[in-house]
Amino acid sequence: MTEDIKEVILTEDKIGNMTSKIGEKISNDYKGKDLVLIGILKGSVMFMCDLMKKITIPCSIDFMVVSSYGNATESTGKVKILKDIDFSIEGKDILIVEDIIDSGITLSYVKEYLYLKKPRSLEIVTLLNKPERRKVNLQPKYMGFNIPDAFLVGYGLDFAEKYRNLPYIGVLKEEVYK
Repeated sequence: MTEDIKEVILTEDKIGNMTSKIGEKISNDYKGKDLVLIGILKGSVMFMCDLMKKITIPCSIDFMVVSSYGNATESTGKVKILKDIDFSIEGKDILIVEDIIDSGITLSYVKEYLYLKKPRSLEIVTLLNKPERRKVNLQPKYMGFNIPDAFLVGYGLDFAEKYRNLPYIGVLKEEVYK
């Protein structure tokens, strides 16, 4: 796998340090609230697991599976919910956990969908942000890193379901996905 990586842009240590900072901020901001983390699978799983360890207040978790990519490198623009949340979020403080915000189309759809379930608050935390690729107005409340417009894998990010288990985030060589 490592031979397919052109360059590492975020090391395991950098990711860990940023996750700690975000977890501390969330813990302070949501103290005394009914916090529910909703991870968008599959990409967010590594970030969400590490983030949960850094949150020092009680919280619940749930997951959604949402697709707009399939095995492509670009979003199709058509969003499908493949797995919905399992319990009511009405009156709760929701934090959608995402690995990366690219065009924002999928996450915008998820946010609108969850608003219909009447949470008290609804915000987004993302490890990675590609603002130059944004096609909708969407701003996360918590963000780790602004990243370049490159095809990234590792730490939950994949290409055709591979590379998620790399402990760092790197740029995938073009010849691998073209």
